[in-house]
Amino acid sequence: MPELRKDPIIGRWVIISVERGKRPSDFITRGQRRKGGFCPFCPGNEYTTPNEIISFRPSDSKPNSKDWTLRVVPNKFPALQVEGGLGRAGEGIYDMMNGIGAHEVIIESPDHEATMSTMPLKALEDVMWAFHHRMGDLKKDSRFRYALIFKNEGEVAGATLEHTHSQLIATPIVPSLVKEEMEGARRYFDYKERCIFCDIVHQELETGARVVWENRNFIALEPYAPRVPFETWIMPKQHESHFDYAYEGKYAGLAEILQQTLKRMDRILDTPPYNFVIHTSPFNTEVNDYYHWHIEIMPKLTKPAGFEWGSGFHINPTPPEEAAKFLREARV
Repeated sequence: MPELRKDPIIGRWVIISVERGKRPSDFITRGQRRKGGFCPFCPGNEYTTPNEIISFRPSDSKPNSKDWTLRVVPNKFPALQVEGGLGRAGEGIYDMMNGIGAHEVIIESPDHEATMSTMPLKALEDVMWAFHHRMGDLKKDSRFRYALIFKNEGEVAGATLEHTHSQLIATPIVPSLVKEEMEGARRYFDYKERCIFCDIVHQELETGARVVWENRNFIALEPYAPRVPFETWIMPKQHESHFDYAYEGKYAGLAEILQQTLKRMDRILDTPPYNFVIHTSPFNTEVNDYYHWHIEIMPKLTKPAGFEWGSGFHINPTPPEEAAKFLREARV
């Protein structure tokens, strides 16, 4: 029979509908990548993008020239603008502020056909370092409280350009989903004096039922109450409250487990479109004992309908234990 599962971090309930169980081959993933047309992210077309913020390139190469391995540029059509003040104001019972923030694009590779699952591992490590550098720089701006790094892979997942890239948006407020996670984690810590994410890591490593893969410093797992089929989290095994805390080997290990996870999804789900986000502690509370940064990967395999939108429930036809088994056993 179906199960109601409560997410232990924010208290969200999820329906696991076992009778409607689906295997990886049952999902339709048509149209995951756009094909053809002019690409502003390819080498030689740098003139079509705003001037780069940072780039990884040979020391004798000029900025905004084609000899690069990674570029970070402002989004040409930003969701928020970096210039100006917050301008907080009220309108009756309503509150508002100016749309101040930063919106950047991380062009992850000069290879138009590359993906995070196929690019050289060192190139993916460089992407993680770019995330680190941009987050570290943006937190110096006192207007910003949070930086959300995310990736839309495939047209169905919201990508408008095929060339592999991710994005970063810095905001003057903490996103509500992150705030909910932090509040849930704080309540757990106040009661047990332990990080709930650390407890999840320890329990999942003990049982193994929902573990997809692990290396020395990281674990990839299917959360107990996943919102979508094959939702996967990647977390450091030891407590880390914010993403841009760097140490030797961190981003090499993170690149390894991220690529392993994506390769397994590609193998069993036929290269699905997906979204991923990095949830980390806000700038003003970076170092704490209760929150644990993590990556959430959500393949776009199903579509929410009336019941989901109207109730807030997520109906997931694939139990996480089965999803983890499929991913573990995938040949990559």
